[in-house]
Amino acid sequence: MRHATVLEQCQLPITAISDLNRDTCEAVGNAHGVPPERRYQSPIELIDQIRPELVVIATTAPGHHELVIQAAQKGAKMIFCEKPMATNLRDCESMISACNAAGVKLAINHQMRFMEQYIKPKSMISSEAFGGLGSVVVSAGNFGMAMNGTHYFEMFRYLCDEEPVRVSAWFSKDELANPRGPQFKDASGSIRMETPSGKRFYMDCSSDQGHGMHVTYNCRNGRISVDELAGDLSFVVRKADHRGEPTTRYGMPYETGSAVITPADAVAPTRAVLEALLKGEDYPTGENALVAMKLLIAAHLSNERGGATIDLRSETIPLDRSLPIA
Repeated sequence: MRHATVLEQCQLPITAISDLNRDTCEAVGNAHGVPPERRYQSPIELIDQIRPELVVIATTAPGHHELVIQAAQKGAKMIFCEKPMATNLRDCESMISACNAAGVKLAINHQMRFMEQYIKPKSMISSEAFGGLGSVVVSAGNFGMAMNGTHYFEMFRYLCDEEPVRVSAWFSKDELANPRGPQFKDASGSIRMETPSGKRFYMDCSSDQGHGMHVTYNCRNGRISVDELAGDLSFVVRKADHRGEPTTRYGMPYETGSAVITPADAVAPTRAVLEALLKGEDYPTGENALVAMKLLIAAHLSNERGGATIDLRSETIPLDRSLPIA
């Protein structure tokens, strides 16, 4: 329903819709003026009969692979697919290959590069005042390593302009019911990642944590803190006269500041991804989403080895390792 709203906001006609839930299909069709004969329960039938130029795939992860392949082979020019991209790396790679072979632009809905709560810190981090990024720390409620964690993996890659290569993870032992359905499981717990240049990422979304999304950016000369639900940004930064002092002088005189940012929203960032796809520039690609999935699977391998570090430069992640994610 959110994707239909986004399409309407972009003034794109919704030619046909499909949902396994007939009530949902009827509700969206009625709300957005889709004729009854263009409301399908089978997405494959829709793709075969309609041959749309733009296909939006908003199913859970297990359905993405088949639908992306079908859409690419049936003449789609653009595919906008929800995340996580798939449930294993082999499916991710075949989705990318099918789209490349057919000349199809594939965007995965990793939205964070378009959100003010990341755009503003990235600009601040790269400034002379803050002096560059050291680490990112995400403290959150139990929002799932796959469902939301992969968003942050992609954010960290985008923020650093380099792919993480070292992963360690420790998952919570208790499993809570997944809101997407009993067939799905998503890990909670903590993870550490590192890039080739040494930038670090830490995230804790353990099962005994029940509120919030808070991100801290630790820089050479200061710190930026963002409460993503409240829309609050605050920072401390060394005064200009002291920025040349070594990092061991961690108590130098400093300045503080704050700003109001746009709180987390599901519709506007999705629209930004779609608009970038339509322009053909700076959208989150299948290759970007593949990196996030590789990091997620590496995290599962690390947890199974007691938190041992997985180095992606020297260890091959199994392509067929599937996760029961939504």
